[in-house]
Amino acid sequence: MTSQLCPSAHSAPRSTALTLAPATPVEQLGETIADLAARIHAATYDLLVMLREFDERNGWTNGFMSCAHWLHWRTGIDLGAAREKVRVAKALPSLPLLSGALQRGEISYAKVRALTRVATPENEARLLHIAYAGTAAQVERLARAWRRCDRVMEARDRERAHLSRSVTTYVDEEGMVVLRARLTPELGAVVQRALDAASERLYQESRHAAAPESVAEEVTSAQRRADALTLIAESALDHGLDRGTTADRYQVVMHVEGPAGSDQAVLELADGGIHVSAETSRRLTCDASVVVIREGPDGSAVDVGRKTRTIPTAIRRALDARDGRCRFPGCTARRCDAHHIEHWADGGATALQNLVLVCRRHHRLVHGGGWDLELSAGEVTFIRPDGRRLATAPALSSRGALAVDSRVGARSLRCWDGTRFNVGYAIDVLWSQHRERDRANR
Repeated sequence: MTSQLCPSAHSAPRSTALTLAPATPVEQLGETIADLAARIHAATYDLLVMLREFDERNGWTNGFMSCAHWLHWRTGIDLGAAREKVRVAKALPSLPLLSGALQRGEISYAKVRALTRVATPENEARLLHIAYAGTAAQVERLARAWRRCDRVMEARDRERAHLSRSVTTYVDEEGMVVLRARLTPELGAVVQRALDAASERLYQESRHAAAPESVAEEVTSAQRRADALTLIAESALDHGLDRGTTADRYQVVMHVEGPAGSDQAVLELADGGIHVSAETSRRLTCDASVVVIREGPDGSAVDVGRKTRTIPTAIRRALDARDGRCRFPGCTARRCDAHHIEHWADGGATALQNLVLVCRRHHRLVHGGGWDLELSAGEVTFIRPDGRRLATAPALSSRGALAVDSRVGARSLRCWDGTRFNVGYAIDVLWSQHRERDRANR
C-alpha cells in the first residue's frame, strides 16, 4: 500500500543511511548549490530576527506607512513579499520549532511562510514533520486547505451568530419602555462606540451648563447611557438616512479682510462652525472647493464670491495620468490629494509643473510635519525635517556575507522523500485534532 504523507506517532523524517560523496564535478556543483541554499535559509532567519527588532523599535516611522513599506522601498522587493516577511518575522517567536528549523537551514523560508499562517504552539510539531517530508508546493497546499477548513467553520459560526441577532422592546408595568438587544460583535462595537460618544457629549454639556453656585444633578452611568441612546435616535431622525452629496470632499470658506485687491487675508476653514489650524487649512485647500467671503471693517460680509475649484478637472486628470499614485518613496496609495508645491495662497500656480499627488498621510507630513518636497524634470524629491533628502530608490550594497553557523550546509536540508501526498487525509488527521483540542480548551 502506498503510504500517505501525514504525521503519526511513528512517522519521523527519514534519513539516508549512507551518504556517498559526489562522483563527478557536476554533482559536486550540485552539492555546492544545496549548501548555499541551506545557508540562505539560515541567513533568512537572521534577516527576520533583525526585521522584527527593527519593527518593534519603530525604525520605519520616518515617513513610511509601515515596516513593509519601508522594506519594499529600502530593499527593492515586492510590497506583497515585504508584508509577508514582516508577518513571518512577528510569528516566529511563538513558534520555536519552526524557527529553529529555519535557523539551522533545515527547511526553506517558503515552507515557513506557508506554515506560519496556520501553525500554533500546539500543532507546530506535527506541521514541522510535514515541512521536513514534503515539498514547498505540498506544504503550501496543506496550508491553503487548512485555512479553507478554518474559514468554513468560522463562516458557520458567524452565520449562527448572525441569525441569533435580535432587538426586542416592550412596556413594563410602570409604563417604561424596555429594550433588549443581542448583536454580533461588530454590530455591538458600533453601538457601544455611539453610546460612549453620546454619553461623553451629554456629560460635557451638563458640566459646562451648570452654574458655579449650583449643584449638578446626580446622574448615574446607566441613566446617562439611556439619555445617550435617546440623543442618538433624535440625531438619526433629524439628519435622516440620506447623507447628501459627496461631490465636494471639503468646502473651505476663505474670509478676506479689507477691500478688493488687498494683500491682507485670513484663511479659515469652516466645517459646521469648527475652525482648524492654518497648516490644516493650507493642506485641505490644496484640492478643495473654495468660497471667498469679503468682510467689511465691522466683520460683516460685503461680498461673496462664487464657489471655485482650485484644481480644474483637466489638470487633475493629467496629474493622475502622470503620477498614478502617491509620489512618496515606497508608497503605493492611489487615493491621493493634489498638493501645490508652492501653495496657491503664496502665489503658486495651479499648473501641472507645480502639482504632485500625495496620499493623506504624506500630505499631512508636508503640511505640519516639517517635510518639504521639490519637483524637477518630473522627479519628486522629499526632504526630511532635518534637511536630508530621501532617496527615491536607494542602492543596495553588499558588505560581505553574513556569518552563518559552519554546521549549516547541504546536509542540514530536509528534502522530500518521495511519499505520495494526500492533502485530504492530512487535513482529516491534523485539522480535526486541532479543532478538537481547540474546543476542549474553551
